[in-house]
Amino acid sequence: QVQLVESGGGLVQAGGSLRLSCAASKNILSINSMGWYRQGPGNQRDLVATITRGGTTNYADSVNGRFNISRDIAKNTVYLQMNSLKPEDTAVYYCNAVVYGLNPNFGSWGQGTQVTVSS
Repeated sequence: QVQLVESGGGLVQAGGSLRLSCAASKNILSINSMGWYRQGPGNQRDLVATITRGGTTNYADSVNGRFNISRDIAKNTVYLQMNSLKPEDTAVYYCNAVVYGLNPNFGSWGQGTQVTVSS
């Protein structure tokens, strides 16, 4: 099991930027995949971006070109840089870590951080 602590959410105007951080309790190179998911009001939890142990990234179409997932291995931390934010990006953002495999349902979740984008 991996403990994850997210930070960096907040309120921002449309067109602005935010950076989310997710600190893991273990060496992130021992984790097969880490990612960010989001859940808006009344919606299911959806993929935003993932990064594998080998550094391969994947993005949802809705954020591709605006968001960037990265990591600092020395700090065991994964980041989500969010640019050109839109009101529809408003959601609770969750960090996920899957030690074995790629299915987030078998991984660990953080507590979530609220991102609100005003128009």
